[in-house]
Amino acid sequence: MIIEPTSARLLPDPLQEPYYQPPYTLVIELTGVLLHPEWSVRDPENPQTQKTPKSPKEWLKNGSKPQKTTAFPLIDSIDPHGFVSYRLFRDATRYMDGHHVKDISCLNRDPARVVVVDWRRDSFRLQPHNGLALPRWDGGSEDRALYDLAAFLKSG
Repeated sequence: MIIEPTSARLLPDPLQEPYYQPPYTLVIELTGVLLHPEWSVRDPENPQTQKTPKSPKEWLKNGSKPQKTTAFPLIDSIDPHGFVSYRLFRDATRYMDGHHVKDISCLNRDPARVVVVDWRRDSFRLQPHNGLALPRWDGGSEDRALYDLAAFLKSG
């Protein structure tokens, strides 16, 4: 089991001009924020995954301007245009008290310009001022959290 992030610098150096470097780095939890896995009683080893009804493709395109074998195809399906610059997984977290905790000090980015979006507050407990807790998405079509987040990100 991995207890510490696999590297002290999980992301490469920020891009320098004339290349565009986004003003903020968003760390977004996949499960419970963008996707909702549903396990079937018939096949508990093969979850069926729902995408949020507010179109993650559209959200990543508009809202983000400001386990690996299953995660890569899922991310590809909701981000076919490549708005997600980097993909980090459990090996990029700290394992503390039975939970995976995101530690932005390992991102190689200015911590004042990093926002962690997750439904579990405990996942950003090392830097609580950088975290934004959304309600956990349960697969319901009435959820508006991503729309609200996109509006919030655009306002800043």
